[in-house]
Amino acid sequence: MFQTNLREIDAGLDVEKVLDYLVEFGADTWLLSVGGILSNYPTDLDFQTRNPYLAERPSGDLVGDAVKAAARRGIRVMGRMDFSKIDRRRAEAHPDWCFVAPTGEHQVYNGLTSVCPSGDYYQVKLFEVLDEVLDRYPLDGFFCNWMSFNEVDYSRRYWGVCHCVACAEAYGKPLPESRDGDWQRFSKGVLADLTQRIRDHLAARRPEAPLVLGDQADIVFHEANNAVGRPLWHHLTSESVSAAKTYRPSVPVLTNSVGFVDMPYRMASEDPNHFAQYLLQAIARGANPSTYIMGTPSDNPYACLQVAGELTRFHRDHAEVYTDLVPAAETLLVRDDSAEFQGLYLSLLQRHVPFDVLPRDRLLEADLGRYRVVVLPDLGAVDLGGYGGGIVATGGTEVAGVRRIASYDDEESTRSLHLEGGIPVFGAFHVVETSGEVGLRALSRAPYGPPEKCHGHVQLEHPGVVRQGNVVLLPWTVGRSYREVGLSVHRDLFVDEVVRAGGPQVETDLPEQVEIVLGRSAAGFVVHLLNRSGDTDQRFAPPVRIGPAELRLPDAVHEVQALRSGARLPIADGRVRLPELDLFELLICV
Repeated sequence: MFQTNLREIDAGLDVEKVLDYLVEFGADTWLLSVGGILSNYPTDLDFQTRNPYLAERPSGDLVGDAVKAAARRGIRVMGRMDFSKIDRRRAEAHPDWCFVAPTGEHQVYNGLTSVCPSGDYYQVKLFEVLDEVLDRYPLDGFFCNWMSFNEVDYSRRYWGVCHCVACAEAYGKPLPESRDGDWQRFSKGVLADLTQRIRDHLAARRPEAPLVLGDQADIVFHEANNAVGRPLWHHLTSESVSAAKTYRPSVPVLTNSVGFVDMPYRMASEDPNHFAQYLLQAIARGANPSTYIMGTPSDNPYACLQVAGELTRFHRDHAEVYTDLVPAAETLLVRDDSAEFQGLYLSLLQRHVPFDVLPRDRLLEADLGRYRVVVLPDLGAVDLGGYGGGIVATGGTEVAGVRRIASYDDEESTRSLHLEGGIPVFGAFHVVETSGEVGLRALSRAPYGPPEKCHGHVQLEHPGVVRQGNVVLLPWTVGRSYREVGLSVHRDLFVDEVVRAGGPQVETDLPEQVEIVLGRSAAGFVVHLLNRSGDTDQRFAPPVRIGPAELRLPDAVHEVQALRSGARLPIADGRVRLPELDLFELLICV
């Protein structure tokens, strides 16, 4: 897909010129701004605003011109809708549609007033707009932008939770001022219900037009973007796509990759090395690549578009590989938003243990039976249903047969704490009792300065590892320790337990800077090798060439084709000799 996020002044664009670009780029779908804040067609609804620049078109109808021209080229057109804001006149006429802060203020930004999903603009008027569009144009799908409760504005100011009349009535008790657990459940429920109603409405009116939105929509949407001042997590795209594909493998995921640096800097191109990682991580995990720009390609010829086109065409030219590509790892890492999760993620990746990611709140909705080992990062109480495979848990994850008797969970209480062999503990350590096998006992803390007094570490009975049936528990934050300090002893200690619990799927002498992602499609067993040597502080640098190297694959593999280099790779003693790796390689194994 290619998205032109249009400004109002772009309504006179040359549709044939844009379509020429899309065809050359490798896209087969155009995400076009259709309605909501501005209508790029001659709407007759009194609560919508016709784009005044439509007057520059002889037809007065950008959407109509685009749909007709795209149909001649075999290009799909999907409609971008944004119902998050209305103009001042309509906000004054319908204050009940608007977001209301705990202070009673409306949220006004650049002259537009934010609305609330609980109100009738979303609950009623949205469907009237969809009907008008569907009555006029055979669009191939819809995307609803910024469908949220507007707690945060474009300047990243937090306004608090909505206190509009509709929210107050639906919430059923006094509303909090800021987000808490009850509000999160309420707001998530409102959006889930609205998403389902939109899906049902489109299915009744135009079943071939899917809704692109959150993980409950027909096509799951993930926006890959950068932001000034936000610490870069280099694996966010891969993690997010994996979470969606593991939850519902058969549902398409769209990774809409932003061509500019940040919303306030929409004229500044993203670095090509950074942008390449958006698309590579997306396609390796089974998502569809999408590129998103402001305006038109001729107005904003971002520097990253060259590599974006190269990767989009690669995906297009190998459709037999990427169609219905689903995860094939045998290790599952349960996802939460923590340093513990990120440290375990890095550990598995660097030790070449292929893994999938699944959000914690989807554990009982996914098929866990295909995994030989599930990793639980400091999750507390967790329900895995009837899963009977190997489990490796860390931190405060609760394990049957293991009783926690004390916890040390701040810097002061864990400072100078070591395990046998001089392994330091950072973050949290839990003292547990168990009848299972124990090891790696803790050492009592001793003074850490001045050096004359730095002695007195005595072995205690508190275990640093517990083996209880099919479960291995490291009752301390080994992932956070690796994420924040980077000692390989933490990584290797954890990963060795995962390998013992599940066994390696691949063996290789590739360096840790190569990520291995496994999948299956109609083409066979699919292996992506991603060169992550360019991962560096707050950016992606050009990767250095790696290899050649060897990779041992499952015994059932008899033939390997490297699609990036175009080489057929011989197998000897179950090992394949890999060509030199630049940005990435794609292996098809049959």
